[in-house]
Order: sequence, then C-alpha cells, then structure tokens
Amino acid sequence: MFDGIGFMELLLIGILGLVVLGPERLPLAIRSITGWIRAMKNMANSVKDELEQELKIEQLHSDLKKAESQGLKNLSPELQESIDQLKDAAQSVNRPYKVEETPSASANAAAVPTPSTTSTTETSSTSEKPSG
Repeated sequence: MFDGIGFMELLLIGILGLVVLGPERLPLAIRSITGWIRAMKNMANSVKDELEQELKIEQLHSDLKKAESQGLKNLSPELQESIDQLKDAAQSVNRPYKVEETPSASANAAAVPTPSTTSTTETSSTSEKPSG
C-alpha cells in the first residue's frame, strides 16, 4: 500500500500528526483514516469482482455464439467447455423448481378419498336436518 513511502516518511507524518492533532485526537484520526482506506479497498474489490464476472459472462456469450454458428458440432475444447458450463448453470437454476412425482403416490392418491370431500358430504347432511 505504501510503495513509495519509507519508514522515515511515515515517522515524519506520525510526528506531524501528533503535533497538529495532539495525543487525544490522533488515535481517533488514525482509526477514521484506516476505516476510509478499508472502505475504499472493499469498494475497489467489489468493482473488480463485478467486472471479472461481466467479462466471464461476455466470454461465455461469445463462445455460445461461435458454437451456434458452427451448429453445436465439431466444437473446439474451450467452446465445448463453455457450453457445458452454461448447461450446468441452467440445470442448477431449474433444479429447485422440478416437481418429482412417483407413480405409486399418484395411484394411491386416486384410490383414497381426500378429507375435504368427506367433510363436505358430512356437513351437507347435517345442514338438511331441521333445527327444533
């Protein structure tokens, strides 16, 4: 971080800060400055990560266009790898929404009456009785 600043320069800055701010406010100033530096580093890293992700997406998009132009046949290894990555991503997105139904469960559901149909039959028979 301090590539061009040596130990003597840091010592001079520390002494000047001590003289200007005093011993009471110097630790608070150092904490706030390190907080700003940390926030700037975090912001720079997040921008860097977003740019890398966008570049990767753009590369995958261009690989997909190349693969489509070749008709998804006789692809180079890097294009095939990109297509496989896209397929894996699509499957991971669709996986939570899949509804797996077993054949035995659907057959049992048709044979057993549901509680809602039996309760509606019972309530309709009780409502026909006169109250009195």
